[in-house]
Amino acid sequence: MSRKGKLFIISGPSGVGKGTIMKALLPIMDGLKLSISTTTRPARRGEVDGREYYFVNDEEFDRLIAEERLLEWARVYSNRYGTPRDFVLDTLENGLDVILEIDIQGALKVKQKMPDGIFIFISPPRMEDLVTRLHGRGKDSELSIQTRYEACRSEMDHMKYYDYVVINDIIEDAVDRVRSIIVAERCRIDKTIEE
Repeated sequence: MSRKGKLFIISGPSGVGKGTIMKALLPIMDGLKLSISTTTRPARRGEVDGREYYFVNDEEFDRLIAEERLLEWARVYSNRYGTPRDFVLDTLENGLDVILEIDIQGALKVKQKMPDGIFIFISPPRMEDLVTRLHGRGKDSELSIQTRYEACRSEMDHMKYYDYVVINDIIEDAVDRVRSIIVAERCRIDKTIEE
């Protein structure tokens, strides 16, 4: 029996630890492919094109939109991010699972196009913890941190559109919870298959 892959979407407020969870999860999960997003954001020090993101300019991003080569895209703060459509669909057809680490805007757009996806919301234990994490990673200005904090307050209201919520209080526990969700979903019986 051939198996079609499952689409897992991980999202939550900026700075909640999605990337950290993904870095710990991917090496311990077989058959799970990370979809690398395309962005107009400039690469940060140490980032490599094709590893963290596909870095493109605005004109190239516009072309990808026009050619419908993005499953979803969104403007996040002052940059655009998108999910390469062909990679996701081809990987699923080949029986491998795909995991997207995307912002909430993007996740809701994917939900409209692919409602059978499994949507996992990563939440901070408390809002104050998010500010501490944003300061601690040393990548954002004070203005950026304040903007992200305000956005997070409204983003938390979108949790109701997800299938699961994982509170990232202790990173090892959060990784284990996400891994458990993936294992459970892989074991789910597909009721749409005809006998």
